[in-house]
Amino acid sequence: MGHHHTDGDHDHFHDARNMNRKALIFTLLLTSTIMIVEFIGGLWTKSLALLADSGHMLSDATSLLLSFIAITIAARPPSPNKTFGYYRFEMMAALFNGVTLFVIAGWIIYEAIGRFADPPTVASGSMILIATIGLLANLGSATILLRQGDVEGNLNMKSAYVHVLGDLLGSIGAILAGVVMYVFNWYLADPIISIVVALLILKSAWGVFSQSVHVLMEGTPQTIDAEDVLDTLGSIDGVTKVHDLHIWTITSGLDMLTCHIVVREDVDEQVVLQEAIDRIRETYKIEHTTIQVEKPDLRHTEFLI
Repeated sequence: MGHHHTDGDHDHFHDARNMNRKALIFTLLLTSTIMIVEFIGGLWTKSLALLADSGHMLSDATSLLLSFIAITIAARPPSPNKTFGYYRFEMMAALFNGVTLFVIAGWIIYEAIGRFADPPTVASGSMILIATIGLLANLGSATILLRQGDVEGNLNMKSAYVHVLGDLLGSIGAILAGVVMYVFNWYLADPIISIVVALLILKSAWGVFSQSVHVLMEGTPQTIDAEDVLDTLGSIDGVTKVHDLHIWTITSGLDMLTCHIVVREDVDEQVVLQEAIDRIRETYKIEHTTIQVEKPDLRHTEFLI
């Protein structure tokens, strides 16, 4: 049986996490500040779009804080009763963030529907100014996360980034609603724009929610085809069968693979093992593999699913 990983892979993995942590701190501070500004501004101008955006920012600030805590906890070393360490806490944080996006979008839609019958007069000029400040801050947050954080490879960071994009959309929506109300005095624009923003938030929320559930359910990484892996290993010279193949994600950027490979009696198991490790690393970018090489007469119970 062989287990394989590289030190260089670990170094890159942990360096990326340190960058993610710094990006989250900056974004959290910026988001919290603008959240307070938009909440006070929403009460002052009577704008649901601003209040909705500030409410979404409250959710974001909580989610960013949770993401930061998750990365910090995930950095703790494995223990005898947590042999994989605490990496999964990041996936739990991503799942929670996805759920909070659903909740905040539902609140926005509920409030907007209530305003259709009797839309209040909104101080649109002040609303545009405050929403513009929010837009600039959200652009800053999104830029920090994109440049400093791994929003493509880390689902926890992606969930934080999606929250910030939701804020960005909220600010744009508030500005559009403010302009329409300022020019045409059409105050229905406020709840209408709020609902549009909420629906965009729901779309993003589903992506984060479904991906985090997939990881927590030990699903095969979406970039890897298990049948293709079987074919790749089965094509190694001397291999007669591959069984009990399992591929899953511990946390974003950390995939694992285990399997059993049956070889002919005349084959050198170590040669086959090295070839299997190399193919998995080069073809699928999986650095953590545990492979058991067996001769045909070995008998044990297979894990049938």
